[in-house]
Amino acid sequence: MSEKLRLPAEETYAAELAALKAGDTAPKPVGWSLSPQAVVTYLLGGKAADGTEISPKYVGQRRLIETAVATLATDRALLLLGVPGTAKSWVSEHLAAAVSGDSTMVIQCTAGTDENQVRYSWNYAELLAKGPSREALVPTPLFRAMETGKTCRLEELTRMGSDVQDTLITVLSEKMLPIPELNTAVYATRGFNVIATANDRDKGVNELSAALKRRFNVVVLPLPDDMDEEIAIVTKRVGEMAASLDLPAPKNVQEEVARVLAIFRELRQGETLDGKTTLKSPSGTLSTAEAIAVMVGGLSHAAFFAGGDLSAEGLAPTVMGAIIKDPVQDKAILEEYLETVLKGRRDFADYYSELTDLV
Repeated sequence: MSEKLRLPAEETYAAELAALKAGDTAPKPVGWSLSPQAVVTYLLGGKAADGTEISPKYVGQRRLIETAVATLATDRALLLLGVPGTAKSWVSEHLAAAVSGDSTMVIQCTAGTDENQVRYSWNYAELLAKGPSREALVPTPLFRAMETGKTCRLEELTRMGSDVQDTLITVLSEKMLPIPELNTAVYATRGFNVIATANDRDKGVNELSAALKRRFNVVVLPLPDDMDEEIAIVTKRVGEMAASLDLPAPKNVQEEVARVLAIFRELRQGETLDGKTTLKSPSGTLSTAEAIAVMVGGLSHAAFFAGGDLSAEGLAPTVMGAIIKDPVQDKAILEEYLETVLKGRRDFADYYSELTDLV
């Protein structure tokens, strides 16, 4: 087992990628490690030509992944859009790993990201000693992806200021990055493309300009519609994360996943699962990703403080933390949900008791 906390997708799933590549006889776009068909198999699961089992990385509609892959096979950039927790970053990483064999060329966009972090910056010691030169220039992941013909990932694109976002317009439309200080430019090598992720649900996002939007093909990743599908997704990811953290997985993991997701889905959708009672929704998204985080936190508590027993007692604090983002409004919503819904459910009596005590 690696001593690194988390390996990039191309290392974690190196055996699967190698098996797919070895048996991949379909045409490949220039610069691609796998054919589009093999990329879809890598994302959605299946079998390689030699019989190697390919685990599904994304559980959802096949046509969305096919559209995303088809976009990357053109000169259009891809924007994965959706509410927080819809696996946008996860899909982005695995697409880059399958297409380019390298998912590490990534720019994490924040309110503090400036143009130098997107285009290039300078080694000021070299700059002062020798003046503007190629040796003094410090390339960004976008710069390196253009030079090497690989995929650059821009995570949470709408977190950047609008003026910085528009730095990408020339890159996406002209496939070149001007370097006026050297009176030259970097021209993208075949195989280069951009995958961006964004959501418009959180506070602090910056709307994309119309000019920038036109340069992306947009694929919207939805939250799972089906309860069983979401349970399968959360259970699978929790199992993988537990293994990477050396946390034992109790036998009742799937049962607790189902109960936590029932609470999350009812509050998220604003009604009980049977549709008979209308509820108020809290300010948070209560996404699939948050359910995974809750369960991993519960497994850690069970392993270190509860003798391996995964129960409502250990899960309730993280469940409450996921629900209550606004200490006044969300607290009142949770209290109302406990009294009108959970109080009458025998199979949720332990959650009702623990959450009531915490609230």
